[in-house]
Amino acid sequence: MNINMILSVVMVVSSYFSCSGSKTVAPETEERVLEEIVVQPKKDLDTLHRAYFASGCFWCVEAIFESVIGVEEVISGYSGGRATNANYKAVSAGWTNHAEAVEVYYDSTMIDYPTLLQVFFGSHDPTTLNQQGPDRGPQYRSAIFYLNNKEKSIAESYKSQLQESGIFSKNIVTEVVPFEAFYDAEDYHQDFERRNPNQGYVKAVSIPRLNKFKKKFPDLLKPSAQLH
Repeated sequence: MNINMILSVVMVVSSYFSCSGSKTVAPETEERVLEEIVVQPKKDLDTLHRAYFASGCFWCVEAIFESVIGVEEVISGYSGGRATNANYKAVSAGWTNHAEAVEVYYDSTMIDYPTLLQVFFGSHDPTTLNQQGPDRGPQYRSAIFYLNNKEKSIAESYKSQLQESGIFSKNIVTEVVPFEAFYDAEDYHQDFERRNPNQGYVKAVSIPRLNKFKKKFPDLLKPSAQLH
C-alpha cells in the first residue's frame, strides 16, 4: 500500500468518526434526513429559564442536557461569533468564529443554574483548547455564555473552584463570556442523536459520551433516560 493510499484511508476513517466529517451531508441525503423529521408539537417555553453552553459537537451536548431532570427543551445552534447570522457551512469553515452551542430551557423549580454548570463541566473535558474528542477547531471550544452578572459570578466561581480542586490535571480553558446571540442550527441537526442512533459518529462518539455522563450522574437523570 503506497503512502497516498494510506493517507486516503486515514482521511476517510477520521471523517467517519468526527462530528464535522459526519455532518458533511450530500444534498440528496440532507433532503432525505429532513423528510424523516417528525414535527413535534411546540412546547410553551415562555415560562422557562434559558442557559447557553458550548462543549463540542452539539449533537452530543443536546442529548446530554435533554437527559437531565428539569430540562424541558434543548436546541442546537451557534453562538459566540462575529457575524450577525450563522449557518453550518459558515461555522464549519471558520468564517464567523461561532461555536456549536445549545440553548437550554429549564424549569428553575426543578433544577438551578449551578446544577446546569455541574452537567456542563461533568460531561466534557474543559482543558482541551478548541477540541473535544475527535472534533477540532474553534467551533468545538468550551464556553459558557452568561445572560447576566449573577450567572457570570456563579460560572466564574464554579470554574475557579473546580480548577483549585485538582480534579483536572491541566488548566481549564472554558471561556466565560457574555451572551450576545444564538442562531438555531438547521432542522436536520435537531435531536440528531435520538433520531439517528445507528449513524457512525453517533454510535462511536455521541452515545458513549452520553452513557459516560449517565453513569457519572444517575441522580440527575429523568426516569426515561436511566441506564438499563
